[in-house]
Amino acid sequence: MKRFFKRTFTSGLLIGGAVAVAVAAAAITYERYDTKTLKRTLRRDAVHCGVSTGLPGFSAQDEKGNWSGFDVDFCRAIAAAIFNDPKKVKFVPLDAKERFIELSKRKIDVLARNSSWTMSRETEYYLHFAGVSYYDGQGFMTPRARNRTSALELDGSKVCVQSGTTTELNLADYFRANNMKFEAAIFPALEPMLKAYESGRCDVLTADVSQLYALRLKIGKAAEHDILPDVISKEPLSPVVRQKDDDWHLLVKWTLFAMINAEELGIDSKNIDAAMKSKKPEVMRFVGTEGDYGEWLGLSKDWAARIIRHVGNYGEVYERNVGTNSPLGIPRGLNQIWSAGGILYAPPIR
Repeated sequence: MKRFFKRTFTSGLLIGGAVAVAVAAAAITYERYDTKTLKRTLRRDAVHCGVSTGLPGFSAQDEKGNWSGFDVDFCRAIAAAIFNDPKKVKFVPLDAKERFIELSKRKIDVLARNSSWTMSRETEYYLHFAGVSYYDGQGFMTPRARNRTSALELDGSKVCVQSGTTTELNLADYFRANNMKFEAAIFPALEPMLKAYESGRCDVLTADVSQLYALRLKIGKAAEHDILPDVISKEPLSPVVRQKDDDWHLLVKWTLFAMINAEELGIDSKNIDAAMKSKKPEVMRFVGTEGDYGEWLGLSKDWAARIIRHVGNYGEVYERNVGTNSPLGIPRGLNQIWSAGGILYAPPIR
């Protein structure tokens, strides 16, 4: 899997109508790290993917132990690209405190667990975030009976918050910046935090907005709780891999980009077979009938087509798991592709 890239530069000089070509043959060698994650994944015949311990719409198990969700589908997309089989994934549930540590210890190959991309996380844990899969932000949920319509009306509230997250720091910053007082009730995991909120031990629950939609589903009388319109932070959620693992980083990153590009190109799980016969250059590069882009990832030429056939494009994954027709009912918003009014954007395959 270790590869070297060479490029030769040629310069031309025009002299009195005649061309004298001076060839500067500079062989520049580029090396990227390979810590054999893909080889290890192939040997064990499965991708080990870290997910949340249970968050509806993103990663959750049913009573039979079957996993589903937005993050789960991303893990399956990686398996589809490698094995042509989305079922070759072992899901490893991790809480907020252990997720980055377990990735560093190689217990998992990739973390797909509603994790915000920050500078300190990359530098402290020696990790790389592989691209924004979901643009989120922190918000607040409160009982409708409290009659609050804005986060600026939460002065004096007792707020449930999970420890070991960016949420805890953002909460303190927001109340201090707005000269408001609050009491934090800090919990190590989602379940005890939600139970405390349900029982009335807290006036407010704060988390990423997508997480609030998911947690509200778990409450007995969900309609009696409002998610306030205020978004107080940037929370770009991203899959995570280890540093100095360049080949694997590229594979994970371009799996995400393939799903986004497919939606932009109008390629989905229903028309992928027709796309394989397309003569449009950008579609041919995507499905692998032109170029060798998959081979440079250590995969087959049809790696991207495998993802779409088995899992779907970004829009399909979003809508069935968290979109307006799902139980969560979250509008696309910023997570719409750029050509449709959002900010979701992926580099081209070319």
